[in-house]
Amino acid sequence: MTESEVLERAFAMPLTSPAFPPGPYRFVDREFLIITYRTDPDVLASVIPAPLEMTDPIVKFEFIRMPNSTGFGDYTESGQVIPVRFHNELGGYVHAMFLDDEAPIAGGREIWGFPKKLAAPVLHVEKDTISGVLRYNNIPIAVATMGYKHRPVPTEKMLASLTAPNFLLKIIPHVDGTVRICELVRYFCEDVTVKGAWEGPAAIELFHHALAPVAALPVLEVISGVHILTDLTLGLGTVVHDYLAG
Repeated sequence: MTESEVLERAFAMPLTSPAFPPGPYRFVDREFLIITYRTDPDVLASVIPAPLEMTDPIVKFEFIRMPNSTGFGDYTESGQVIPVRFHNELGGYVHAMFLDDEAPIAGGREIWGFPKKLAAPVLHVEKDTISGVLRYNNIPIAVATMGYKHRPVPTEKMLASLTAPNFLLKIIPHVDGTVRICELVRYFCEDVTVKGAWEGPAAIELFHHALAPVAALPVLEVISGVHILTDLTLGLGTVVHDYLAG
């Protein structure tokens, strides 16, 4: 294989059998359970990387079921998103993500810089309750519940939320262990269709784990729960801040 052939084929690791295919990545019947809660403002501020700024001491704990996704197949993920401000732009900072499929773990980390780790999240309906359970190495670290489809929510409200900008901290080390890439990345969900949205009584419990510290952002008050069914495309990102440029 010549050097030019390497460059022609190089897209992702490993060279001869990439862990994921090129995008775009379309998601059909993507289902969200989002529990919004109030947390300790000092603790929250300590995990938001500048130049992002905290807007309110709020965390959105998300369980996302993806039964039909281009290139990634059928998987579930869970994590914490923090409302932030970037200059005059309001959006969400993806603080932590846990999922059960190698392809989106590799693709999410390598392309965008999603903070993904291997775990076992589950989102399902049990009788009159939609629930999310996140386990890390078989140990439960998050349990969320909401009354199933108690009240419809205007789809316009959910569309605005889903199409807002999202921010990621992409970190890739050099071969000597130092940081080679350290960037703030912005991305959008595109071509979003909200098929339905509902709210209801909601609750969430977080449990401490040394390697999956979701409970480091403690639940002080549950604000809301929402259940959303959508189709969307995960847009590619842009670098909005390079920490190494200076």
